[in-house]
Amino acid sequence: MLDSQPSILVTLRPSLYAELFSAESDQTLRGLGAVDFHDQEQNFSAQALVDQISDYDVVITGWGTPRFSDELLAAASRLKLIAHSAGSIKQMLPPPVFAQGIVVTHAAVAIAPAVAEMSILLILLSLRQVHKLDRSLKNGEPWAATKPIAMGQELVGQRVGVIGAGYTGRCVIQLLHGFKTEIWVYDPYLTTERAAELGVRKSELDELLASCPIVTLQAPPTKETHHMIGARELRLLQDGAIFTNTARSHLVDQAALLAELQTGRFQAALDVFDQEPLSVDSPFRQLDNVILTPHVAGASRQARWRQGRTIVEELQRFVAGEPLRHQVSAAMLETMG
Repeated sequence: MLDSQPSILVTLRPSLYAELFSAESDQTLRGLGAVDFHDQEQNFSAQALVDQISDYDVVITGWGTPRFSDELLAAASRLKLIAHSAGSIKQMLPPPVFAQGIVVTHAAVAIAPAVAEMSILLILLSLRQVHKLDRSLKNGEPWAATKPIAMGQELVGQRVGVIGAGYTGRCVIQLLHGFKTEIWVYDPYLTTERAAELGVRKSELDELLASCPIVTLQAPPTKETHHMIGARELRLLQDGAIFTNTARSHLVDQAALLAELQTGRFQAALDVFDQEPLSVDSPFRQLDNVILTPHVAGASRQARWRQGRTIVEELQRFVAGEPLRHQVSAAMLETMG
């Protein structure tokens, strides 16, 4: 427990803060210590953070917060906790942060349900072709000509392969159980005991790709997952398969994916791309067997407020001297997004 109320700096621009912290969360946060807020709509500059950070015990970071450089860490003489209001911290918080003894927590768990729900939605759209039905009718195509598109498939009872059993993967698995699906999972860090608890079949990657007519990517971007799905792996997918990626494009060789999709052999639903925004002339935009969304799987009103609430709850625990529920350690960096 801290000896006194902490001095807290919120680095989020005002509009982002309002998006993440409900009135209730805001009120609770203000009661936890002396809180200072960033009052500019442009992101906090690296130099401004260096100049101010020495006055604070806690910093709340988020999208747009500068990377914690050696200069910034040298100035952070009082800093005890970094509470990251988003998910991935790897680019912003390098290993020296942990070596300095600063405690780190994040809100990835708050975003996972939204990404999982979008993953299921994209699978359902691919199975039932709702997007094509809508497009056909709005383009003035005859009713009779449009109806045959609707002969799709149900998700109930299907075999689904989930690649990655982290926060989001586990949320996807939970939703898939509601559809009474047979769930196969590839995750080298998933133990046999944990797979049994989750009610899934632990599988090797090649076996999953070849055996599951629906495959959804939920793995984190790490050195070992870079292009884990390449031309060879994509060729293992069944004809007519559904392949979704709401995780990171880092996981898939984009050139190989494009080449396979151009054959029309299987369907894909993609929320993430190597270059974002996706260029207007991207060949992915021309493919009829692909659903595209602009990296929005985690964007929901509920997810945003959960992010703020998660951070406030972690701060409450920290101030009370209680264990944090979502603390990140240096050892976790290699295997997390």
